[in-house]
Amino acid sequence: MDDRPLTMPELPAGGGLLLRPWRLDDVAAVREASQDPYIPLITTVPSEYSETEGVAFVRRQWSRATEGAGYSFAIADAGTGDAVGQIGLWPGPHGRAAVGYWVAGPARGRGAAVAALLAISAWGLGPLGMPRLELHVEPWNTPSWRAAERAGFVREGLLRSWREVGGERRDMYVYGKVAADLA
Repeated sequence: MDDRPLTMPELPAGGGLLLRPWRLDDVAAVREASQDPYIPLITTVPSEYSETEGVAFVRRQWSRATEGAGYSFAIADAGTGDAVGQIGLWPGPHGRAAVGYWVAGPARGRGAAVAALLAISAWGLGPLGMPRLELHVEPWNTPSWRAAERAGFVREGLLRSWREVGGERRDMYVYGKVAADLA
């Protein structure tokens, strides 16, 4: 990948949601996510929230595109504009891009992750031209892997001791989605 800034579009998603660039007024979603026992372990969401840390999180999301590292979107309510989560697409070698996401507690169970995954998949595999998207989910995280499956990602296997989370090695399911899956 080159070092040019990436262009952050707004992507309509189903269920009255929108994927859009982060804004400073999204710190309420960051605060909510920081209170979750798991989200700060696997993301850059601060585990100890302060206004300064919330703003720093938003600025890090901006820097990902500015530095050409990837696309970090706020999952937002299209009507109110309020952020309810995050989804990112991180291009890597060999035409693969990693996808990661979280949804804040109050917005869970309403299809936000599925809608966001469908939107970012259509964009990443379509106009962006990525040949393959993949994501990793811990086997115990049933809501997350079910969302991936509902969005058309295919479980391809179990990666044993794949990633360190909270100071211990964890197994991860690997899911993939390719352009042919959009048809």
